[in-house]
Amino acid sequence: MLKLYADEQFPRPAVHRLISKGFDVLTVQDANKDNQKISDPEVLAFAVSQERAVITQNRRDFIALHNQSKTHAGIVVCTKNLDWDSFAEEIERVLAGRISIAGELIRVNRPSQQKS
Repeated sequence: MLKLYADEQFPRPAVHRLISKGFDVLTVQDANKDNQKISDPEVLAFAVSQERAVITQNRRDFIALHNQSKTHAGIVVCTKNLDWDSFAEEIERVLAGRISIAGELIRVNRPSQQKS
C-alpha cells in the first residue's frame, strides 16, 4: 500500500480510518513537525525525503507545488468531507491497487449524493 504523509490540517479521524484500512500514514504530528509553521514546500520536501505521498485538503497550494515540479512521491488533494467513513472509503477507492504515484497529482472528491 502507498506510504502517505498527512499535512497538519488533514483530519485525524480520516487518518485513523485510513490506518485501519491498512494505509501507512505518517502525520505531521507523528513526525514532531506540528505547530512550527512549516511551509507547504517544506512539507512536500519532508514527504519526499521519507518517500511518502502528501495527502492534504490544501488543494490550491499543493496543486501549485505539483505544477512547479513533478519530483515528488505523489500528492493526493482531497475535497473537504466530514463523513469520515465515506471520506476514507473514497480515498481507498481512488488509490486502490496503486503501488506508486510518484510525480502524480491525484484528486479525491467527495462522492456525489444520490438523489431518490
